[in-house]
Amino acid sequence: SLGDWRGEMLARIRALIKQADPHVVEECKWVKPSNPWGVPVWSHEGILCTGETHKSVVKMTFARGAFLDDPACLFNSSLEGNQRRAIDFHEGDKINEKALKALIRAAVALNASKTRKG
Repeated sequence: SLGDWRGEMLARIRALIKQADPHVVEECKWVKPSNPWGVPVWSHEGILCTGETHKSVVKMTFARGAFLDDPACLFNSSLEGNQRRAIDFHEGDKINEKALKALIRAAVALNASKTRKG
């Protein structure tokens, strides 16, 4: 519902996630007065990533990003954590669609391997 570049960026990210994984489930979580729309959360056998809009960035956070190979070096935020990694998209940024879809597929595979191991 954002009528600016952030809404367009989030819509593009949403479309790429669905292209990369047609079985992904999207939910809106963590709704509160300061964030009445909540946070989009994409899952497949566990949380894959979230999409948050801030004043100057759209942040795509991968729940288990620290365990994913990132040969295109898309991760540019939250690099110090033991679990999560994020990609901050700024106004005017061009998305490396091929690399992002590969990262999403890797996150799906990681979740699936975790599920199979128990």
